[in-house]
Amino acid sequence: MDGCEDRTSAPRAYEAPVKALLDLNVLLDVVQNRIPHYQDSAEVVSRGCAGDFEVLIPAHAVTTLHYVLSKAAGRRVAEQTVDWLLLQFEVGSADRSVFRRAREIGLADFEDSVVASIAEANQCAYIVTRNLDDFCGSPVPSVLPGFFLQSLKVANHREVN
Repeated sequence: MDGCEDRTSAPRAYEAPVKALLDLNVLLDVVQNRIPHYQDSAEVVSRGCAGDFEVLIPAHAVTTLHYVLSKAAGRRVAEQTVDWLLLQFEVGSADRSVFRRAREIGLADFEDSVVASIAEANQCAYIVTRNLDDFCGSPVPSVLPGFFLQSLKVANHREVN
């Protein structure tokens, strides 16, 4: 799989709960209330908290969010947000093997290769991101937050029937 397949066709269903890695930009959409992206990203985060799917966040997202929030809202808000993230979600770490695999994946941005490698090492079905082109060539398919939400609706509809 090259990570660049058609992401506009009907969402595929899967056995719930699926595991997805949330890219940093999705988390930033929520904590920074980035319009027009906030709504879909916030719903993805909310559905992850509700247990509709397993959430993995990359380790660098925790430190980056702390830094951004410390500057924008103060250290206390940053620490509360980090504590909340750590209660809610699993954190995908990056060790030597993850970095070596990231070098093999070879996306244009090394950070994106590391994210893809973390997702692969943790058997994630998707990388939920707004930057699809950044993950062209990823071993784990990337999807937009809205597309991922549609996938959850398809899976939930099939479970009910």
